[in-house]
Amino acid sequence: MDNASGRKILIIEDESDVTDLLEMGLRKAGFKTSAAVDGASGLQKARDDRPDFIILDLMLPKMSGLEVCRILKGDVATAHIPVLMLTAKAEEVDRIVGLEFGADDYVTKPFSPREVMLRIRAILRRGEKPQETLQAGPISIDPARHQVRVSGKRVHLTSLEFKLLRTLMQRRGRVQDRDKLLNDVWGYESVIDTRTVDTHVRRLREKLGKAGDAIETVRGFGYRLREE
Repeated sequence: MDNASGRKILIIEDESDVTDLLEMGLRKAGFKTSAAVDGASGLQKARDDRPDFIILDLMLPKMSGLEVCRILKGDVATAHIPVLMLTAKAEEVDRIVGLEFGADDYVTKPFSPREVMLRIRAILRRGEKPQETLQAGPISIDPARHQVRVSGKRVHLTSLEFKLLRTLMQRRGRVQDRDKLLNDVWGYESVIDTRTVDTHVRRLREKLGKAGDAIETVRGFGYRLREE
């Protein structure tokens, strides 16, 4: 089933030829588009228009894409909006930081418009799957509302932290290796250094407080959520 159906995509990119290329492909696929040429105006547009998806360049005037991503994912009003980052190959550190801030995926320049379209559709499909509330001890996840609670108290997670916790809870008791976690969370074969999983798990444990102890490290392999 086509998951474009008039959905709004905001492109935050300062190179007009890149924006034109993306808009042409997206509109042809049935998406509605809007654009911003710098980070500050892009952030304001995202807050005002609440698009269904954001394509975000990392190297932007006035405010970097990393800062835009950090602010959007830290605000409960916009944290649910999927973000696809556009990066240069030389920006590997920024790319990893962006993913840690909660970006859903990235594409390196120069890119294939078809690849961008496939990534967008894959991310939107993940958001369409019916999901039930998950419970593990004091931790509960309501996927439909994108909410996590510990002993009834709301805990704010980035998009990636949320997906990692949900995956571990869905596979409770089963050890998940780092490669599998990365591949399953992003929905495609990832080339990101698997050490970034350790960073996400550490932050996730910190945010969950005492309940975070339920996430066990299996040395030399990966992680699992305790069954009891």
